[in-house]
Amino acid sequence: MRILIVEDDHKIANAIKKGLEQESFAVDVAYDGDDGLDSALTGDYDLAILDRMIPGEQDGLGILREMRKHKLHTPTIFVTAKDAISDRVNGLDAGADDYLVKPFAFEELLSRVRALLRRPKDTLNPVLKTDEIELDTVNFTVKRGDKQIELTTKEFSLLEYMMRNTGRILTKDNIISHVWDFDADILPNTVEVYIGYLRNKIDRPFKGQKYINTRRGFGYYFGRLR
Repeated sequence: MRILIVEDDHKIANAIKKGLEQESFAVDVAYDGDDGLDSALTGDYDLAILDRMIPGEQDGLGILREMRKHKLHTPTIFVTAKDAISDRVNGLDAGADDYLVKPFAFEELLSRVRALLRRPKDTLNPVLKTDEIELDTVNFTVKRGDKQIELTTKEFSLLEYMMRNTGRILTKDNIISHVWDFDADILPNTVEVYIGYLRNKIDRPFKGQKYINTRRGFGYYFGRLR
């Protein structure tokens, strides 16, 4: 899952980024409204966290209105010091999905992020299960049958993305845009390497179905093609 943060306070932005990355999210940060709007309109994000009051031609409210004008229905949370009822109403009326007043506990923000990511699609559930494979996004555990499988943070993120798109062919660009943040140093074979890591843990030690599959010339898919 890839998240955009638009926040001009570097300390707050970097703290949120660090916390979300520890929870296996890929995170990009913009520190002003101009960069934030450009990222929101051109990036492929699963959720956006916007500050209301940021420098630039567009404040957080303007960014959200532009997103909705461009038919981008990315779940969005406002984090802001503007706590008047009218401010909340304006934010929600502009298309925000949630509104969190500063100061706030990271645990509360994380809970709201997870709640919104569960909302858009039926597949966005906290526990994903396909045949023998079960992935718990809250406790960060993976099992095949009764056997617990230990994954690194990036392996877990890759498997989660593939399971949320079971049976769909995913290109390398699809995978990179959802599993790695914009600033990550991605080599041409990085996706292939991590696909190999997953196969070594999910498939090769077991008899039976192979879950991590390749469609040559197209990309990768989890499970059986739709």
